Order: sequence, then structure tokens, then C-alpha cells
Amino acid sequence: MIGMTAAHSPTSPADRPPLGLRERKKIKTREAIRTATYALVGEQGYDATTIEQIADRAEVSPSTVFRYFPTKEDIVLTDEYDPVLLEELRARPADEPWPDTIRHVMREAVRTGIEEDLEVAKLRTQLMVQVPAVRSRMMESMSVTGRMVCTAVAERTGRDPESLEVRVYAMSLIGGLMETSLYWAENHHRDDFASLVDRTLEVLQHGLLTESLTESPTESPTEGLTENR
Repeated sequence: MIGMTAAHSPTSPADRPPLGLRERKKIKTREAIRTATYALVGEQGYDATTIEQIADRAEVSPSTVFRYFPTKEDIVLTDEYDPVLLEELRARPADEPWPDTIRHVMREAVRTGIEEDLEVAKLRTQLMVQVPAVRSRMMESMSVTGRMVCTAVAERTGRDPESLEVRVYAMSLIGGLMETSLYWAENHHRDDFASLVDRTLEVLQHGLLTESLTESPTESPTEGLTENR
């Protein structure tokens, strides 16, 4: 999820089947490449960091780096969390209101992806703001995460994942979280990120309410996505 990195999982190992040796090796390699990238970028800047330097620091070949990450920007933007996020959405109680489900899962994402590795999260979001190539790639990657959210919404509500309503809601959520990450970085990470995410979810659930708004509120996108009973 945008701005929420971690090779950590919000569920404990006992809650999931153990990974095979091959998958564990893949994760370890990806983690080594990311760690090397973050260290080099912190030392010399993003533009000065090359794939060859990353490979050397991670003790892998450049071809291995490209096998796991098609571009340098993907090293910064991708993480191990998105598939786990979908699992978490599916694992929530079927009768739980959708806004509560989203809030719970997002809080867990913040805890595992931001609070457990705060400096890396700050570096990632700084790069999103400062490096046009990273920001551009981020926009491209939003569609992949959005499709995952569409799947989760469709499973919960019984709606078609390709329906306009589901796609609009999913991309509103992804776009909102992206803007939250950018806002956090643009304001020098002064705010508590979890509080910013809560504010974002409030806007998505209730709309942009102001004191001067006098007319009756219309149905919010979240309220319109009711579960089929």
C-alpha cells in the first residue's frame, strides 16, 4: 500500500501457513536489495545510486536486481505488504461494517509499515515527493493495488469487481492514501501518520464536510457499498 512499506506482516506466523524455502529466499533477496538501496540513497542521493552499486552492496548480480525489480523506482515503491493486506481484508468478520474493516486494516498497515521502520518510511515518502521518476512510477503502480482492493470490496459486498462503483471507491481509497503519504512528506513528517490516515478515512466515509454546509449530506461512497445479505 502506498507509503506503507515493510517486509513485515500484520499477522503472526502462526496465523499463516509457513513459507517454503524458495519463497523465503526470494523475500530475503528482495529485502537485501531494498536495504542496500535505502542505505546508498541515504549516503549519496537517489540519482547517484546505480543498479550496479545496489547489486554490489546487496551481494547479488545486477541481473538479479532486475529480475526482482524491473526499475530502480520499483525498489523504492514495492513491498511485501500488499498481498498480506488483501488477506487481512478477507479475514475480517463478514458482518463487520466496511468502514470499520478498512480502518482496522489501515491501522495495522501503519503499525507494521510505518511505525516499525519509521526512517525507511520517511525516506520513501521523501523520494515520492522529490524524484519525478519515483512519483511517475507510483502513479502507474496504483492501478495494481487498486485492482487488489476491487477484489476485496467485491468479495465483501457481492458486487462486480469491474463495476464503476467498486472501481471508483477502490481508487478513491488508494488515491487518498497516496495523497496522505505525500502530505506527510511535504510537511516534513511533523504529523503523526496514523492520525493523518484516520483523517483520510473520515473524508472518504463522510465526504468533505464544512461548518458552512447546510444542505443534507448525500450518501457517501462508503455507505453506498453495502454488503449483500
